Amino acid sequence: MRLLMLGGTEFVGRAVTEAALARDWDVTVFHRGRHAAPEGARTVHGDRLAEGGLAGLADGEWDVVVDTWSAAPRVVRESARLLAGRAGRYVYVSSGSVYSYPGEAGSDENFRLVDGDPDAEASTYERDKRGGELAALAEFGAERTLLARAGLILGPYENIGRLPWWLNRVARGGPVLAPGPRDAGIQFIDVRDLAEWILDAASAGLHGPYNLVSPVAHTTMGEFLDTCVSVAGAPDTELRWTSAEAIAGAGIEPWSELPVWVPTGGELYDTLHVTSSEKAVAAGLRARPVGETVADTWEWLRSLGGVAPQRADRPVVGLDPAKEAKALGL
Repeated sequence: MRLLMLGGTEFVGRAVTEAALARDWDVTVFHRGRHAAPEGARTVHGDRLAEGGLAGLADGEWDVVVDTWSAAPRVVRESARLLAGRAGRYVYVSSGSVYSYPGEAGSDENFRLVDGDPDAEASTYERDKRGGELAALAEFGAERTLLARAGLILGPYENIGRLPWWLNRVARGGPVLAPGPRDAGIQFIDVRDLAEWILDAASAGLHGPYNLVSPVAHTTMGEFLDTCVSVAGAPDTELRWTSAEAIAGAGIEPWSELPVWVPTGGELYDTLHVTSSEKAVAAGLRARPVGETVADTWEWLRSLGGVAPQRADRPVVGLDPAKEAKALGL
């Protein structure tokens, strides 16, 4: 198989590239040159936002294009338009954010969508992702477009900071604010499982939208944090489970200050952690155990000296130590 990876040096793009190379696919990575592509891939440099930035892709044919773009939808359309006659299938890595908020527990790919414009400049994340979907569909058609609507993505190479923050926090030791309840189910997808499914699905000729996230209640907040402590915790690390009410009373924001976690029983929880992925599971999606994701991310993070890369277009996540200490009464 001949793969063109649009971007392929960080997080999802890198995982897809490495998975394809492991299958002995012929891989071309198109990127700006800020980071090295995985060894074994052919590299073409270009800036999709620059005038004439796609010139490096003027020639060549591919079986599959994978695109992770998350800003102006017009960029997806311009790329897809250039490649439509020379590539077999377009995989757009989208997001569960394309569904209208609030979600409903157990909702699937038929849930209502936000508006999007395939020719738009960048606006909001959810509208940009939906516009990107429409852009790919406009140029490749429904039968040749696969929409991978990913949920929360964790694993090695993460450049958002969610799992790296938790690992570094428990490694620092002492009392740790653990947001309860312990048995709250959480959903995520390991970036490597996402990559493998994308390649399998593209090879099988699948098309249309798929929710790419683990089954509901794949793990719990308790198992997730216990595993972080087991893998990376200091000798004096102590999880102090705290109610959602106490967390709100301390002015601590879910998701951003306490990554991965949101209070149970509300619209936000149903939207982020109770989404149906049955269609993708039936099409071969595998969700590896949380322990494997956590351990491998810690190993990768230690190889970087504990400092994970951070996307410039995403806010830094995590709870300020002083704010945590105050909430714990320390």
